[in-house]
Amino acid sequence: MRWENLTDSGEHSRADAALFGADAVTTRTFDTPEFRGITFHEIRARSIINRVPGASRMPFEWTVNPYRGCSHACVYCFARKTHSYLDLDTGIGFDSQIVVKTNAPELLRRQLGSRRWQGEHIAMGTNVDCYQRAEGRYRLMPGILAALRDHANPFSILTKGTLILRDLDLLTQAAEVTDVGISVSVGFTDAELWRTVEPGTPAPERRLEVVRALGGRGIGCGVLMAPVIPFLSDHPDRLRDTVRAIAASGATSVTPLVLHLRPGAREWFMAWLDRHHPYLVRRYERLYADGSYAPKWYQRRITRQVHELAQEYGIGPSRAEMPRRIPQPEQTGPDLSKPTQLSLI
Repeated sequence: MRWENLTDSGEHSRADAALFGADAVTTRTFDTPEFRGITFHEIRARSIINRVPGASRMPFEWTVNPYRGCSHACVYCFARKTHSYLDLDTGIGFDSQIVVKTNAPELLRRQLGSRRWQGEHIAMGTNVDCYQRAEGRYRLMPGILAALRDHANPFSILTKGTLILRDLDLLTQAAEVTDVGISVSVGFTDAELWRTVEPGTPAPERRLEVVRALGGRGIGCGVLMAPVIPFLSDHPDRLRDTVRAIAASGATSVTPLVLHLRPGAREWFMAWLDRHHPYLVRRYERLYADGSYAPKWYQRRITRQVHELAQEYGIGPSRAEMPRRIPQPEQTGPDLSKPTQLSLI
């Protein structure tokens, strides 16, 4: 495996620019039910704050990824290609060969304290889930959140993992001093589809319980309705069922995202489609004939349908300029010396 070629951008580079060297890798397996079949490659990273490539469509510039590979095993995961940079398989290898950056918390704290760091927003969970199963053993996120809190550095988290509830106290403390955005990914609520396409994730209803629990602590949580899978989860009745469930969870927003199939993910997803829904293979080949993304007309149609349903159920699309903040404790009585004004949280 080419450990020396793993750079912060995920691109091949010189060995002296690598995030870690081969001599820093420790490989472990654990014979316990929750980790059976999974191999962990523990490394000591040289850098943890990664710049997003300029050509990316992501609405943020910096990320932190304490893991590579993901036991959620989502067949559509766009991050599968990153495993090929290590000569690891982008199929089952991505699901079962997990790279763990064991020094992520202390490294982040050091980088946040550097004079060169300007306190920009940091996104987490945008490549692989930082609350995947491995986090239950390695517990990297508490240290990461504490570092972000102590430096009052704004951040956001996207997750399918219910383990985020373990860190509620830290999230609450961080939101008192900086902008914190939390989103949970729930693309559909169909149980049969979930079991085959996202086999390592908590069930959709459990993820929506996370939204409800965060709201109960005063932490607004949006839902990324992703992916909407063409011909499988895009029927109007299924879209309605999903948006209705999202609204019932108390989500502050719902943002639909149609399935995209980048190289690495495309091959794995199409093989899955051929096994489970072979009658759809030709339709997918036509729909994605021009590249990784579904046609604009299709994306616009799904977005319009979801937003209309969201409006019907009393929720709206996410807006990046509206950070989630913890509401201030209520005063025991009004301050009559000053005029008051209602505000949106």
